[in-house]
Amino acid sequence: MSHNAAYHMFEADAASRALGIELIEAADGRAVTRMRVTAEMVNGHDIAHGGYVFLLADTTFALACNSHGPVTVAAGADITFVTSARAGDVLTAHAVEKTRFGRSGIYDVTVYREDEVIAEFRGRSRVISR
Repeated sequence: MSHNAAYHMFEADAASRALGIELIEAADGRAVTRMRVTAEMVNGHDIAHGGYVFLLADTTFALACNSHGPVTVAAGADITFVTSARAGDVLTAHAVEKTRFGRSGIYDVTVYREDEVIAEFRGRSRVISR
């Protein structure tokens, strides 16, 4: 496993790892993660709470934009929920860099259940100095 900045960031990401998110790959402005929807992630409608789907997409976005090296954070993001997920579903998120300009970037993340799209997420990033 290549250890670029995204892998190091994920190793320190207690929140994402505590939810069972797995890093599949991250390099060159792309990332793939996976998460199983647990019973604790289900809302009163017996579907996955949108916040957990957003968190999966946001984590994948963070990994993609940090795969280049400089510390990068979210400047904003939005999500469109296409369909719902249920307890037991395994969700996979694929992030791809659309563009980087100056210290900013735009990334798209698609969340899938097998081949079915669950959500589309767009994140805007900003490189910060540390």
